[in-house]
Amino acid sequence: MTTPLLAPGDQPTKTAPYELLWYGCDLATGGIIEDLPSLRPTAPLTRRLGAHVSLGFELALGGAPAGWEAATAQGRTLLVAVDPVIDQPIWAGQVLTRDGGSQHSVTLGAATLEAYLERRFTGDQQHIQQDQATIAAALMAAPLTQGPPFVMDAPPTGVLMDLSLADGDDRTVLSALQELMGMDGGPEWTIDVAWASDAHTGFVLPVRVRPAIGTQSATPEATFDYPGAITTYNLGESYENGRGATVVQARGEGEGDSRLSSAAIIATDLEAGGWPRYVHRFTPASGVTDPDQLTAHARKALDLMATGAQVWTCEAVASQAPRLGRDWVLGDSVRICIERSPRHPDGAEVVARAWSWELDPAADRLTPVLVQED
Repeated sequence: MTTPLLAPGDQPTKTAPYELLWYGCDLATGGIIEDLPSLRPTAPLTRRLGAHVSLGFELALGGAPAGWEAATAQGRTLLVAVDPVIDQPIWAGQVLTRDGGSQHSVTLGAATLEAYLERRFTGDQQHIQQDQATIAAALMAAPLTQGPPFVMDAPPTGVLMDLSLADGDDRTVLSALQELMGMDGGPEWTIDVAWASDAHTGFVLPVRVRPAIGTQSATPEATFDYPGAITTYNLGESYENGRGATVVQARGEGEGDSRLSSAAIIATDLEAGGWPRYVHRFTPASGVTDPDQLTAHARKALDLMATGAQVWTCEAVASQAPRLGRDWVLGDSVRICIERSPRHPDGAEVVARAWSWELDPAADRLTPVLVQED
């Protein structure tokens, strides 16, 4: 029997609503201070690989517990969302702002924990042919002291790299980790949230470092289908400036002859196959003073840009889609199956990686951003 196609704008039959439990926690220990049943995000929850995301919240005081102030204090607390269906935390953010007065609610501003790494500095770092996981752990030395409950999850990768930083350059831990990730062969990293123990009295923040975050497979089980869980989708293809190039050169800071530069990295196979030459020059990060590091950035950039960007943005019914945190997580490969659409009248089936996601529980809407890498 053939599944009938949905007309444009039609919605699949809705199942159980997508609900989350919210906790206000001590930022230094991860211990739960209060349940926050009246807390609501004012925009979709979002996560991205190797980058922080900010989000606003509203806490209705009529339904707030007695200890709500201690559980939402700016600079001292952590908000954590737990999916009760899978009993797993899926999002965490440190509280940075709190505003309220004559209204019956207070507003909170929070950011995912990558933002904390902007407030800690690397100090002097000198790494010559060391495992990239060892380098990442060394960069995290400061935040692991008198910081949130970070725990390193960085097994050796077998890939040796060089990285040199000076304390006088005022490099933040975030910028250094992003620089490491941006180099050719550099590791990916992210900050997750997990239960601290089976007692479920608090949370830890695993700093995961891998050659590639998540599980990559040519045959992933998690499938987003249209029609089905997907209500709308878009395939964005671009060779705009900054998104596609056949020649990439990374440049250091400075001017004129004193400015450091990488070698020009060329996609010789594409140009030999008839592609016109497109040149992209960029400065990867402040403080990079090693031409070899610049060349590593250029190689990584060319790998990402050579044939341009192909990004699938799928809006799905969250309660019907593969369950976030159980069936797939940030960095995983997922399958996209299109039976028929105006853009793909003969259907399409591709595998792409989840580089970011947005979840709007109130609207039962999940929006993964999936990058097709081949």
